[in-house]
Amino acid sequence: MTRTKDHKAHTPFLSRPGVRRLVPFVLITAIALVFIFENRASVEIRLLIPMVTMPLWGALLIAWGLGMLACVFTVRRRSNRR
Repeated sequence: MTRTKDHKAHTPFLSRPGVRRLVPFVLITAIALVFIFENRASVEIRLLIPMVTMPLWGALLIAWGLGMLACVFTVRRRSNRR
């Protein structure tokens, strides 16, 4: 009795293109979030004119979120060009 290959060949999970692109993002995000939430001291931040006192983790989280937003817009713009 011979076996026919009716099913797709099994691709290892880490060699899939989507996973290979996602793994570095997940690792960097995890490290960034640990760094952000470990810095809990209050700091004074100047926003052009006013001085704001807030926890450092809040300022870092806002900066991280703005960076992620800029990354999303950049990636979307590049994929639309092709």
